[in-house]
Amino acid sequence: QVQLVESGGGLVQPGGSLRLSCAASRSIFSINVMGWYRQTPGKQRELVATITSGGNTNYADSVKGRFTISRDNAKNTVYLQMNSLKPEDTAVYYCNAKVGWARIVDYWGQGTQVTVSS
Repeated sequence: QVQLVESGGGLVQPGGSLRLSCAASRSIFSINVMGWYRQTPGKQRELVATITSGGNTNYADSVKGRFTISRDNAKNTVYLQMNSLKPEDTAVYYCNAKVGWARIVDYWGQGTQVTVSS
């Protein structure tokens, strides 16, 4: 089992910045991939960014150049630095962890609300 707890969401003006944190209950060395997803009402959950245990990153086209995913293994925490925020970034952001070998199991945090509005 992996418990994931997100924090850092809130209200920000367009062009502003937020940093989301995802604290894991176990060493992230043992987690294959961690990532951030987001979801708005009536929409499917979409990938924002991922980072592997080896440090490789991947981003959705809509956030490239604005968002940065990073990890602090000593703190068992993954971050999402969000800059130049736009109203369309408004969503509930979820932390995700993929764990396993032959069978991969997904774990999700409870989500944190990000609202970009003037």
